[in-house]
Amino acid sequence: MNRLYTLILLCSSAILLGACGSKSQSGSQQQHEDEDREAKAMLQGVWLDEETEEVSFWSKGDSIYYPDSTSQPTYFAIVDDELILLSTNARYHIEKQTEHNFWFMNQGGDEVHLVKSNEPLPDEFVRGEHQRIMTYTEVVKQDSVVVFNNERYHWYIAINPTKYKVHTTAYNDDGVEVDNVYYDNIMHVSLFKGANKFFSRDFRKQDYAQKVPEQFLTQSVLSNMEFAGVDDKGFRFVATICIPDGATCYKAENRISFDGKLTTTLIEY
Repeated sequence: MNRLYTLILLCSSAILLGACGSKSQSGSQQQHEDEDREAKAMLQGVWLDEETEEVSFWSKGDSIYYPDSTSQPTYFAIVDDELILLSTNARYHIEKQTEHNFWFMNQGGDEVHLVKSNEPLPDEFVRGEHQRIMTYTEVVKQDSVVVFNNERYHWYIAINPTKYKVHTTAYNDDGVEVDNVYYDNIMHVSLFKGANKFFSRDFRKQDYAQKVPEQFLTQSVLSNMEFAGVDDKGFRFVATICIPDGATCYKAENRISFDGKLTTTLIEY
């Protein structure tokens, strides 16, 4: 009886999973059922800005690649005279498309004119540099000795690169929304009084979630940690949280008392 019940349960689960999978595939097909395959075929190749003759993008199969080292490839579709970039769900109206010309309206309402290149594939694509992600390549260490109230202290900072990806949205030179990828960092801070270590901690950007807006924090990296001095209240270390290539950063002061207690205050944004 138990075996029969188990068999029925397994069969029922398989049917449900199959139905869910079919529904998911059906939804994906529905999204592209009106795709203009002829227009997609014409877009294959390397496209240059008509004025500057610099590479705008390379289209191959269902993907568009950018020469910018941090811009990630995106799947695309052409539906009803619109170029749709699926990574950002951005849509651009196509003004003109032929075998050798591609005109579209960018996010700012400007008309972008591209021409197809007759030259070989650029080196940055051949070498795969379009998929490179910006990051620290090695641990960066800083340390120094400070004397306060006749006591000798040693502080230590290590910037540790990680494999945690941070996705940011930006606009390239053509006014096209692209998805950039960077790696986040972990900052380690240690404090010694003589040979006695009285503070040691790894700092992550999530430690500042109560100080920095969630939307900003999601696209940002913990980019730096600096020693900012010592006074009667303890040691000050300033953390910088930035959106890569952005103009805005948040700075938070981490104050560590002489008995190793931590308090954090937002000082600048």
